[in-house]
Amino acid sequence: MKKVGIIRCQQTEDICPGSTDFKAAAKGSLAFEESGPVEIIGFVSCGGCPGKRAVQRASLMVDRGAEIIALASCITKGNPIGFPCPHREEMKAAIVKKIGSEITVLNWTH
Repeated sequence: MKKVGIIRCQQTEDICPGSTDFKAAAKGSLAFEESGPVEIIGFVSCGGCPGKRAVQRASLMVDRGAEIIALASCITKGNPIGFPCPHREEMKAAIVKKIGSEITVLNWTH
């Protein structure tokens, strides 16, 4: 079973407990279909706009065994607030630059 670290939008922490992220990861469904069920080893926020802690937090989760970093759907799809993060592409590029291309970075979770 692969290990995943999920980065979520700090703006949605008060209105979304991440239940669907956890269910999709446990079942290996939606964004996790290719990997199958995964173990979540970290579920952290981006640190606030413009994702100022996302790179550090992704790197920390990789150091602790994450083989996949997933940007939660609140960042890339705007769930549940209907507004995707305007910094998502830069955030993802900075994460990939820091952790390398051997770690999978998913664009969504559910």
